[in-house]
Amino acid sequence: MTIALYPGSFDPITNGHLDIAIRAARLFEKLIIGVYDIPAKTLLFNTEERVALVRESIAEANLTNVSAEPFYGLVVNYAKEIGAQTIVRGLRMGGDFEREFEMELMNKHLAPDCELVCLIANPKYQFVSSSLLKEVASLNAYIDDIVPKPVARALKKKLLAKV
Repeated sequence: MTIALYPGSFDPITNGHLDIAIRAARLFEKLIIGVYDIPAKTLLFNTEERVALVRESIAEANLTNVSAEPFYGLVVNYAKEIGAQTIVRGLRMGGDFEREFEMELMNKHLAPDCELVCLIANPKYQFVSSSLLKEVASLNAYIDDIVPKPVARALKKKLLAKV
């Protein structure tokens, strides 16, 4: 069985992330979305909330060969732990390629048998990032077309609680 890992912080998952997952799910028998547990990073949603939002989003998209799990540590170590031979990443315009290229060089040094597959982001999501999304959502902007429905609800609830 070909297993791929799609790692990220997903704070929160966006339609851009989901589009990459949908496309990767067609390429691999099993796709695991690894939600990185980052204690040192300032996050809007904690790890449990982010995993739940990813799971709700993939269920809503009917992605039967996709699951979501939290992980901590090096991506290549987690890939090896779950039996993933491939790491999937999405690339937007700008600096994504340079960052992914640099990480791939280190990953190849650490785990020579692990491959990287990069999917180019859909043009309609090229501008979407989780950090920009959180900023505009906090200013009450319309975001329903760039995030899955469970995320739109959770963002509104979380941001209203801060008011």
